[in-house]
Amino acid sequence: MKRNFFIVLLSCTGLMAQKTASDYANSITEQELKELLYVYASDYFAGRETGTKGQKIAVDFLREYYKSQNIAAAEGTTDYFQPMNLSIRGKEVATENVAAIIPGSEFPEEYLVISSHLDHIGVRNGQINNGADDDGSGTVSMLEIAEAFQQAVADGNGPRRSIVFLHVSGEEKGLLGSKFYTDQQPLYPLAQTVANLNIDMIGRLDPKREDKDPKYIYLIGSDKLSTELHEISEAVNQATVNLKLDYTYNDEKDPNRFYYRSDHYNFAKNNIPIIFYFNGTHADYHRPSDTPDKINYDMLKLRTELVFHTAWELANRDARIVVDKKSE
Repeated sequence: MKRNFFIVLLSCTGLMAQKTASDYANSITEQELKELLYVYASDYFAGRETGTKGQKIAVDFLREYYKSQNIAAAEGTTDYFQPMNLSIRGKEVATENVAAIIPGSEFPEEYLVISSHLDHIGVRNGQINNGADDDGSGTVSMLEIAEAFQQAVADGNGPRRSIVFLHVSGEEKGLLGSKFYTDQQPLYPLAQTVANLNIDMIGRLDPKREDKDPKYIYLIGSDKLSTELHEISEAVNQATVNLKLDYTYNDEKDPNRFYYRSDHYNFAKNNIPIIFYFNGTHADYHRPSDTPDKINYDMLKLRTELVFHTAWELANRDARIVVDKKSE
């Protein structure tokens, strides 16, 4: 009986060891993304404007999710919260970032930060702006990525480097939450932060695209500081989801200047390589009509998988990526 049990145990251990990144990526599903987003972008959260009751509900929701997955609070937080007082239009507003961590098994003092902003623009003219795409899509994408990595941990295949899941507040007020993290109170040393993958609006399609092929994502910043990061990003995509990687908004001459308009920029200005994942704007941008029923969940799943696979490679490669360029 003992011998048979030992054989079964060895077989199970062998199966766990054989699991790959794709096995864990398969845990990211359209249904789970949809269920999470219909909650996070519901009227109950009242548009999640920084400092409001709705934003407090949002951070509670995020904290409870990480607790449910047994993912630890980041060091230096108060039970996952990084409290801060932000100056917004001449007023001091109390708010918080939310941060969780999966410690690395071999390089625990090297950190990959995955980020999205938890806030939106709240209630305007009596109407709730739920921000399903902006940035509910990035938020739930991060939750699914965290769950996938935690499944790997449970199988003994946890990341070699630490992964920090950083949900920042105050983005809509001027990237204030990420600026607080990088400029005032980094929870982990910036010098030991290998990269930042920032997810801001990945659930919709850009109606201005001429080819109308939904299998795309705009990438911004991947080549700005690290040639190696850009090459890894391209190779990972080709080997996995094979989306069209569109660099239209990566052009220095692009009048939209999106490179400077989301939370990755506060990492980039500190010479931390970044990738900004973005689906482009649409008619519902910053309007009450940005609702979860308009999200393309099949594309949200594929884009989330791309971020996961890229994070997996960055967290598990033998050496941290090389920074061979300087920030402006």
